[in-house]
Amino acid sequence: MKIGDGVEWAIHCCAALAGLPGDGSLPAAKLAELHGVPAAYLAKHLQALAAAGIVQALPGRRGGYRLARPAEELTLLEIVTAVEGDEPAFRCTEIRRRGPCKGLPASLFPAPCAIASAMARAEAAWRRELQATSVADLVRHVERHVDPRVRRRVGDWLDSALS
Repeated sequence: MKIGDGVEWAIHCCAALAGLPGDGSLPAAKLAELHGVPAAYLAKHLQALAAAGIVQALPGRRGGYRLARPAEELTLLEIVTAVEGDEPAFRCTEIRRRGPCKGLPASLFPAPCAIASAMARAEAAWRRELQATSVADLVRHVERHVDPRVRRRVGDWLDSALS
């Protein structure tokens, strides 16, 4: 399974927005600058987050994006789903019924096949973990494990971006 870059960008943006003061917001261009990613592509992902109710888009000269709900209520699964969609990662195409088995009755093939079952269990575990992790959990991790010099540099950058 390959998750697109947009998921990483969206999660990082949500974590950055979680650190803003209550009425603060950042334009898409500033979020793109913060992360060193193309603004046009990031804007598309921010729009998907807004459509999913994860971020709120504020119009006007001082507008931008802010979280639509508290970081504690926003899960990684919501963000992944907003950016990538809710389709299963694995789709069984029943190749076991092709080749020499083509034309045999479907009743000879127990459903679902063992491979599809294993993949479904793996995806369910992945989704449970993403559902159990909030944006606030990520922020707490940064506060505990990221070097204070890095946090200070990003904090100073955010302060200047907000002024």
